[in-house]
Amino acid sequence: MTKKQHSDDKPAQGGSRPKSDAPRAQALGRDHKQLGRELDLFVFSDLVGSGLPLWTPRGTLVRNLLDDFVWELRKKHGYQKVGIPHITKRELYETSGHWDKFKDDLFHITSREGRDFALKPMNCPHHIQIFARRPHSYREMPQRYAETTMMYRDEQSGELNGLSRVRAITIDDAHVFCREEQIKEEFSTIWDIIQEFYAAFGFKLQVRLSFHDPKTSEKYLGGEERWKLAEDTLSAIAKEKGAEATTGIGEAAFYGPKLDFIAHDSLGREWQVATIQLDMNMPERFDLTCINEKGEKERVVMVHCAVMGSIERFLSVILEHMQGSFPLWLAPVQVKVLPVSEKHAGYGKEISDALIAEEIRAELDVSNETLGKKIRNAKSEKVPYFLVVGDEEVKTKSATLEGRSGKVGTLPLADIIAKLKEEVATKAA
Repeated sequence: MTKKQHSDDKPAQGGSRPKSDAPRAQALGRDHKQLGRELDLFVFSDLVGSGLPLWTPRGTLVRNLLDDFVWELRKKHGYQKVGIPHITKRELYETSGHWDKFKDDLFHITSREGRDFALKPMNCPHHIQIFARRPHSYREMPQRYAETTMMYRDEQSGELNGLSRVRAITIDDAHVFCREEQIKEEFSTIWDIIQEFYAAFGFKLQVRLSFHDPKTSEKYLGGEERWKLAEDTLSAIAKEKGAEATTGIGEAAFYGPKLDFIAHDSLGREWQVATIQLDMNMPERFDLTCINEKGEKERVVMVHCAVMGSIERFLSVILEHMQGSFPLWLAPVQVKVLPVSEKHAGYGKEISDALIAEEIRAELDVSNETLGKKIRNAKSEKVPYFLVVGDEEVKTKSATLEGRSGKVGTLPLADIIAKLKEEVATKAA
């Protein structure tokens, strides 16, 4: 079964991991909960509550690097950042249709004045309100909003599983408001962003056309004509991209069909990761329009997209996929500097300071351990590279560089810095 978790589909986070997967990952030392502790990325607290991860400095750094990468890809395609609150009046979700379908899965809040609010379980209705703040000319279309924000779902305790299924979910969410004639171009752009992002982790993606089930039409918003138009559009996009897409009947969001991207990890498991969703129903419910060339109101459409989906769940996938060995650009500590003995510590600090000045995340190991123990510790911490400095390196003002694939060589520091910065810039997997 494909595992999934996404922002706009529904408050539930999708299928849980098959029981056979967890023991297999644990046996191979790949369980993300164990790796998260060993690498000091996140922690759970009984006082805070189940399904509510707390992020350490290292874990926060990794999350921010991932989010920055997604934003780097989106920014060059005209996306703009927006910001929304974490609660809303129930009326917003009544208008969108989420309240009737998913009210039992929401965290409810009653104000002291007796008004009903909810912690947001999705972001699209809020972003709709930003678009609807004023009239838009066709010349301003598309409008592309992006926001990485946390949302909340009242998952049952027995369904929680590390980062794979949580109650506080961080989504790299984006919504595009466009004209019908712009749908294909917007989908194609997002598709390219997704491919570039996942290539950095060595994932090859499969595509699924997630369509509605006409036999259970009561589950969905809108009529058959609108659904057929939306699904035919996605089929045409997949064909133009040359994708050998499968079709998942009944896998659509309640408001529209989706292009879901499936990744296979190093254990052979399938994960639903990124998603692009076409929505012709929310704009109808919220009466979203632009002014066209004739000066008339024209109904717009929405495209929902998430590259990582849930950052928490994405991290659980790549931790197990990579066995905790992040690529250099993503590693919280990129280089360990290992003086052979105490007399080399001063030069080791010079090296460490020079790396940090070049924005390379370096740590200096000045413990009283033997060099062998320092090397073993660096490897157990999954640090991509370490630098050994001893008598010869002090004499030649160099350092001996070693990585996961073995010894690179004794090089001048400037050459080492250039090599590391090139590897970071290219986001080599």
